Amino acid sequence: MRTYWVALGLLGTSCVLALSARIVQSQEKSTSSTVQVHMVITDQAFSDNSEIPALRPENVQVKQRKNVLKVEQLIPAKGDNAALQLFILIDDTCDPGIGTNLNDIRDFINAQPASTVVGVAYMSNATIQITQNFTADHALAAKALRLPRGTLSSADSPYLSLISLVKGWPEQKVRREVLMVSDGVDRLRGERSGGGQMSSRGRPGPGVYTMPTISPDADTASTNSQRYGVIVHSIYATGAGRLGRNAWEAQLGQSGIAKIADETGGEYYALGTQNAVSFKPYLERLQKVFDNQYYLVFQIAPGKKDDLQRVDISSTAANADIASADNVWVAAGK
Repeated sequence: MRTYWVALGLLGTSCVLALSARIVQSQEKSTSSTVQVHMVITDQAFSDNSEIPALRPENVQVKQRKNVLKVEQLIPAKGDNAALQLFILIDDTCDPGIGTNLNDIRDFINAQPASTVVGVAYMSNATIQITQNFTADHALAAKALRLPRGTLSSADSPYLSLISLVKGWPEQKVRREVLMVSDGVDRLRGERSGGGQMSSRGRPGPGVYTMPTISPDADTASTNSQRYGVIVHSIYATGAGRLGRNAWEAQLGQSGIAKIADETGGEYYALGTQNAVSFKPYLERLQKVFDNQYYLVFQIAPGKKDDLQRVDISSTAANADIASADNVWVAAGK
């Protein structure tokens, strides 16, 4: 793993120079009361059939609560600034029946531009098993795809696996995005108990069955992804085993993954709790997302410690629908 991340650092260095130079140029404008931050946003239209409106710095607004923040730059993620690190994460608990859908992902990988490096890994046992490190050789990455095992390990949680990935991902000023294929079911925390009585205070006592909820690790995975500037997209795929067949668990799993996608500025694709016949329409929409992204650079007042700060990104451009993370990481003020 260590060798992998070192190799990634060397590969990414050449990709970030152009963008870093453009962002650094405006740092001299910062005042002592604010710091400069950047995040990736996606320009979308309200309707899939509508033309995506062009964004300009003057029609993008950043608000922190009621305060309007200063937008310094809006850099299209194109040309010299098109570098993208894309990780394909496939849940090993997925039913192997999605095998035909893997060809759609292979075609998607092979169609990526030279500016995109792709990594492939499988989620199991609360971590990831890398089958292909980041590479610009898209054919090599496509070959690293295999059928999910459709079996359970001792600790299956797509949320903990995602956390493992983003925490070990070297921070660079390039787009960092994940495509997860999973049912979102947290099998590590999925065991339910029954029987027992309510306590005198009206709370569940030992052994009392409690209504299942979204995995508590979904919040942590979302927060960590935002902390490290990783945008998460996901496609639903039916999971193996009893929990994979349970409609209630599948809906909770979808809610957990959809929550992460929404809060990180990503997209979630699903056809109810059934496998899509083809992933191609989803991947075409995802490619449209990649083709319409920007680096947004703005000033924000730092807190007393390094922390995530809530921001709201919008546009005055007609028919514009901006997708962005709910929070941006802000270094503490000096």
